[in-house]
Amino acid sequence: MNPHYNQNYTREEVDVILTKIRSCVDKGNYIISQNENRQENIDFINEYNIRSDKQKSILMQIQTEDFCHSLQNTKIDFKHEILYVFVPQVQLFNSDGEKEIVDVYTKFNVIDLPSGSRVIVISFHKRKKPINYLFR
Repeated sequence: MNPHYNQNYTREEVDVILTKIRSCVDKGNYIISQNENRQENIDFINEYNIRSDKQKSILMQIQTEDFCHSLQNTKIDFKHEILYVFVPQVQLFNSDGEKEIVDVYTKFNVIDLPSGSRVIVISFHKRKKPINYLFR
C-alpha cells in the first residue's frame, strides 16, 4: 500500500464525506474532469457511452463500503487538498452492447467555498491497479 494513502477513517467519517459528495452531485455542484490531462476519463465515458445522467447516477450510488483511502494532492498549488478514492462496482454496457460489471475508480476533491461546497471528480475510469477497500 502506498505510504501516502490514508485509511485511518471510521465508517461515520466516511459517511460524512460521502454525504457531502452526494449533496454536491445532487445539486449539480460537481464536474468530472475531462481535460487534456484526463484522457482516461474521456475514453471511459466514450467507451461505455456514459451520458451525463448516467454519470450522475453512478456518483449518487456510491456507498461507504466503496471507500478505499484518501491521499494528499501532490500538485504544487494544491498540496492542502485531500482527495478521496471510492471504487464502486457498476453494471455498464460495453461497446458491443453487452452487460459488464466494471470497477469504476473515482477520486474526489471536495472544495469548500464561501458560496458552498463543490466536488471535482478528478478520476472517473475503469480501475487499473489492485485496491484495498476499508470496510469490506
